[in-house]
Amino acid sequence: MKISYNWLKNYVNLNKNPQELSEILTNCGLEVEGLEKVESIKGGLKGIVIGEVLTCAKHPNADKLSVTTVNVGAEEPLHIVCGAPNVAAGQKVVVATVGAVMYSGDDSFKIKRAKMRGELSEGMICAEDELGLGTSHDGIMVLDNDAIPGSQAKDYFNIEEDYIFEIGLTPNRSDAISHIGTAKDLVAAINNLTPEVELPDDEKLFAVVPSVEDFAADNNNLPIEVVVEDTQACPRYSGITVSNVKVEESPEWLKVRLNSIGVRPINNLVDISNFVLFETGQPLHFFDANAIKGNKVIVKKLKRGTKFITLDEIERNLSEEDLMICNAEEPMCIAGVFGGLHSGVTEKTTNVFIESAFFDAPTIRKTSKRHALQTDASFRFERGTDFDNTIYALKRAALLIKDIAGGEISSDIIDVYPNIIKPSVIDVEYDRIIRLIGKKISKNNIKRILTSLEFIILEESDEKLKLQVPTNKVDVTREADIVEEILRIYGYNNIDFTEKILSSISYQQKPDADTIRNIISDFLSSNGYCEIMNNSLTKADYVDITEELKREENVGIVNPLSRELNVMRQTLLFGGLESVAYNINRKQENLKFYEFGNIYKKSDVEVMNGEELKPYSQQFNLGLFITGNKTKESWMGDVESVSFYDMKIVVRNILVRLGFNVDKLKSSYEVPDYFREGVSLKMKKTPLVEFGAINKKVLNSFDIKKDVFYAVFNWDNIFSLLKQNKVTYQPVSKFPEVRRDLALVVDESVMFSEIEAIAYQYGGKILKEVGLFDIYQGDRIAKGKKSYSVSFILQDENKTLKDKEIEKFTNKLIKAYETKVGAVIRK
Repeated sequence: MKISYNWLKNYVNLNKNPQELSEILTNCGLEVEGLEKVESIKGGLKGIVIGEVLTCAKHPNADKLSVTTVNVGAEEPLHIVCGAPNVAAGQKVVVATVGAVMYSGDDSFKIKRAKMRGELSEGMICAEDELGLGTSHDGIMVLDNDAIPGSQAKDYFNIEEDYIFEIGLTPNRSDAISHIGTAKDLVAAINNLTPEVELPDDEKLFAVVPSVEDFAADNNNLPIEVVVEDTQACPRYSGITVSNVKVEESPEWLKVRLNSIGVRPINNLVDISNFVLFETGQPLHFFDANAIKGNKVIVKKLKRGTKFITLDEIERNLSEEDLMICNAEEPMCIAGVFGGLHSGVTEKTTNVFIESAFFDAPTIRKTSKRHALQTDASFRFERGTDFDNTIYALKRAALLIKDIAGGEISSDIIDVYPNIIKPSVIDVEYDRIIRLIGKKISKNNIKRILTSLEFIILEESDEKLKLQVPTNKVDVTREADIVEEILRIYGYNNIDFTEKILSSISYQQKPDADTIRNIISDFLSSNGYCEIMNNSLTKADYVDITEELKREENVGIVNPLSRELNVMRQTLLFGGLESVAYNINRKQENLKFYEFGNIYKKSDVEVMNGEELKPYSQQFNLGLFITGNKTKESWMGDVESVSFYDMKIVVRNILVRLGFNVDKLKSSYEVPDYFREGVSLKMKKTPLVEFGAINKKVLNSFDIKKDVFYAVFNWDNIFSLLKQNKVTYQPVSKFPEVRRDLALVVDESVMFSEIEAIAYQYGGKILKEVGLFDIYQGDRIAKGKKSYSVSFILQDENKTLKDKEIEKFTNKLIKAYETKVGAVIRK
């Protein structure tokens, strides 16, 4: 939410600068996320002055240029070359002097001293579009004769400087969703800045709301009948007609106010509607009264599937739960959300019907989400508006229309309000206030804060208060809410910290998921990996990159934010590659990333209460990405790129850190097709991890030219196995290890993993480790063969191994290799 400092000053005589107000607003619950200085004209016309053209002659070297001398209040006139056809001696003009910055949209340029076709030019005589004061570029801007040469253009054109507060409004603060609401909160906070000290009356601030006492109907020439069929969705509906209006450009002050908060001025009627919205927090809707068929407004819900074209020219299918504003024949507007194409104000509008209503917040919220329509009106209605504010906003808008757009108020106020809503009444005990706040606050201070927030004290005793809640505070419904209101004005910073340490003993089942995750996060971070956190929403088309993922398994979003974020991710791969590509494009090419996150896939169709449901499965994964070089350029050695084996090492280390015996895991080379080559590891039939090199097709989809290695851990499976995996301490054996080496000549298709698996299968308990220390293919062995040089570490935990036992082990292993893979022992 944007709030203008200058706009606030219309309602309260602020004695604090914008920076001080930022701190006060934040402390009272309206967190200021940004403070920006703005000008009504970009750049504030700095360096631009009023000038008088003293002489004007034709440029000697250019037919369309003139050479002028201009008085800008300096000792000597400026020599300026001008290309405007209407420049002439004696004119009062606007001059951009050397050093001034000119703005054109998002572009800017600085005025410099230069020569144009051989003639010196020391500035620029400006057209109105070059200054941002209009759109005309037919010629330079000629001012009235009373303009004083040398005076600042910003003073002549009344350029306004303002400060804009960007407030992160929480959903419970609908009372402060306007300039008047924010002003009232500021008054309460400033008047209670010093706890337990009441300011004298002459130092107190007061919020002054614009008066509507002059409101009166001019005639009753254009009555509109209003019928509310659904009084639950629309408890109150107010309206009025204004005739003979003239739609034109808004006055400068109104355009400046709207521009300051980023609202583009349209015309005087639309701008008045927006102005009242941001002033009071009450959304209004202006209908072209001539488009209201039958001179009748009906508030009701229509049949499911009814077609309705909204203002953005999109045809929408209505739900039977959508509240609509209709005329005698057809719908005109989605209540509280968005107008229709054919009923709104246009340049030809002469008569308007102004709607000011109080709608049921859940009804508007559901409609807004259902149709993916988030508007300034729905933003307020779905949080709850002030049911007692509809008439004031109506009168304020009608008076502004009379003042700005002319016209006559041509009906009495229509107020369909069948069931009067009474303000909430809440009892609050002093002792409970003190107990919840944690500090003793005097009763007088409590009452002063409450009355400054416009709570009405209905009854009072030594123990408690009976309070009537202001109608704009729709979220205040219980005693705890009253305490929150007191505390935010009293000041959270004024609550003392206790020196007590309170703790409770709790039992947590082992292993703890967060602890395990943090252990691996710490391990990876300490090894140079950076954690990334990508959006769970992603692009549906990503699944077409690989045959492993199916489009029909995408979990779609009903109201996607964009085409790029329209489904839940099926894998961590694509988000990680987006991060890799983003960094590579910014010359950060040596990358090590990890990400914990959920992936989602659509499950089979289920039926519940006769309605088809399409639930989804959710799985928690850990993804690793490495690319680039693992060593930096140095005189000590060559640069070394990361490889498949670097990923294999980190995968192995993670599993070992978690207590898995990696040597006993089942490995397979059947991996998803997004891998060029890779390995999957399982414990029996339970998948644990897949890792390898990403194939070129996938990398090309992200415009990545380097090799990227990826590993994905099925964290849910790993954690479920951890529950069964008890890590125990084993003392270091006092008996020595023995190493034996074998050179095995095998077919080149035989992988080392097969050699390793056979060793553990036949090696028994004394085999502790298997290692590969050399691979040979060459002239000394047959073609199509290769030689593995394998080491075996043997150890008995209870005794020293004897030669006979070692020889028995070796012979058994050799026989197994000869039988299983046709190995020949190389001498």
